[in-house]
Amino acid sequence: MDTDFEEKLARVAVVTADMSHGQVDRSVREVLQLMREHLAMDVAFVSCFTDGQRVLRQLVTTDPYWLDKEGCSDPLERSFCQRVVDGRLPQLVTDVSKLPDFAELPPTAVPIGAHLSVPIVLPDGVVYGTACCFSAAPNEALTLRDLKRLQMAADMMARLIAKSRRDDAPQPDAVDS
Repeated sequence: MDTDFEEKLARVAVVTADMSHGQVDRSVREVLQLMREHLAMDVAFVSCFTDGQRVLRQLVTTDPYWLDKEGCSDPLERSFCQRVVDGRLPQLVTDVSKLPDFAELPPTAVPIGAHLSVPIVLPDGVVYGTACCFSAAPNEALTLRDLKRLQMAADMMARLIAKSRRDDAPQPDAVDS
């Protein structure tokens, strides 16, 4: 693997006990930006699965259409993300239009040519959502190595997200001694 890429990824995804929510959010965004740039994709995002919806939690893009989309949601069953998690859609697709079941894919607001997506699995085994990158144009240059890098980034983001969720959890009442 590219050592420079790995070092950059490790630097932005460091989890410390004293990180604030803002620092966690910035770190996740930096990981997404690094992946988007490294893979030369138009959009990279983290989705969260909640109440039957796929919610765009963090998003970086070069496409102005997506600038206001963070926080938007759509039915989970009509998302590429759910299809990746349950195995109906490959995690790496260099040309979406060449998929045998292309006509059965859920409609998207913008064309998707190439697509990489991996589940974000928290340390407790819960699938939080997905880490995704896509471009409007097909990209035959994408490789399994790129997919492994996205998986590495998703694992790092999972640790960041888990840290943030632990901080949000109600703390047990202190016991007087």
